[in-house]
Amino acid sequence: MNSILGYAQLLDNDPSIPAHRQQAIRVIRSSGEHLLSLIEGTLDIARIEGGKFNFDMKELNFPDFIGQIVRMFELQAANKGLAFRYELTGALPRIVRADRKRLGQILINILGNAVKFTSSGGIVLRLQYAREMASFEIEDSGPGILQEEIDHIFEPFSRGSASAHANASGTGLGLPIAKMLTQLMGGELNIRSTPQQGSVFHIRLFLPSVHASARELKELEQPAAQRTGYRGQRRRILVVDNERVDREMLLNILTPLGFDVALAESGLECLDLHASFKPDLILMDLAMPAMDGWEASYILRRRQLSQVPIAIVSANAFDKGMENAAGITAADFIVKPVNVAELLDWIGQRLALEWITQPAISIEVAGGLTAPELAQLVLPPAAQLEALNELVRIGYVRGIQNKLDEISALDARYLHFTQTMRNFAARFQLDAMADFLRKNQNNELQH
Repeated sequence: MNSILGYAQLLDNDPSIPAHRQQAIRVIRSSGEHLLSLIEGTLDIARIEGGKFNFDMKELNFPDFIGQIVRMFELQAANKGLAFRYELTGALPRIVRADRKRLGQILINILGNAVKFTSSGGIVLRLQYAREMASFEIEDSGPGILQEEIDHIFEPFSRGSASAHANASGTGLGLPIAKMLTQLMGGELNIRSTPQQGSVFHIRLFLPSVHASARELKELEQPAAQRTGYRGQRRRILVVDNERVDREMLLNILTPLGFDVALAESGLECLDLHASFKPDLILMDLAMPAMDGWEASYILRRRQLSQVPIAIVSANAFDKGMENAAGITAADFIVKPVNVAELLDWIGQRLALEWITQPAISIEVAGGLTAPELAQLVLPPAAQLEALNELVRIGYVRGIQNKLDEISALDARYLHFTQTMRNFAARFQLDAMADFLRKNQNNELQH
């Protein structure tokens, strides 16, 4: 998973990737993160039961977040020949305060089960937001759950009889974790089900909206600037990991940014290279043969008196924050799979780097159209625009897509207009779509 997600992040930030492939890369990344959440399931339950579980509450672009979830499961459902429908009642706030990872974990676990156990028909995701409360309803046309199994469905490793009929694999951790997380967030998760007809999960969560200034909104929604290098002398980084694919992944991340990188397969080789390579920073794995990362770090710190910054880069998440003889703190512990942005943030802080950046390539700018294409924009008739505006207002994305199909069939001159609208709809940027429609309609009236 470290390699899959690491390379997916590299591809996601590669400006040479064509726009029509960027969406596929994001699906790979989202699906990989979903698989990772399953791997982390057992750890999460242990942390929750041990009282060592914390939430990371931050500002979240809510429509964009929901759009990513919908796109992920539209693809999964389509691959099984299932319909997937998203229904929004009312409007969503632009920004809410939430733990993005845990909110996604709740929705992905339940939606994943819905797709997994449904063999015909489809899945519906309904969302309503009112008075700071988000109400999610996930309905499927699957085999349903027997009444006597509902009482145990949220117990760890419990798998209902439907899993045998559907020939579906799984750990039986998804629903228990979703239930625990929902309760820890002060919400509620309920289920009603009818055998042979399907199930409906209902989730209510307090997600307070955040009133941000126009500048803050722009900064939050702007794609993160891409690091292309750093100013000053060339820095040396020693990567220590017994897994070749993990070493090469870090090499491919760091070398294009201008770092000199040396690779070591063990703690012993790390000590040998440290003397000759003289690194400015070390990225150290833990589980290695002969000498592990803790021992190598201790020898560097206590015996060789090296003050070179050391980051532990390991999948052993339980070791994060543990006391150790090397004095490595939780802030210097990076859990695999590596988040590239977090890794580079840590390196930048420890080496006091001044990064060279360029704006991220965004397929959302002006709906994905170039300036010449915008100049050729032809609006459809007023009646069509009014109907489209109403669909945007109520947030009916499927209706918007059908209306755009209808407009495309009217006249080839509307191609650039419908392309713009489809790009907005694909990312569920309904506010941006509404603004775009309003501005262009006003320009049309002025002319």
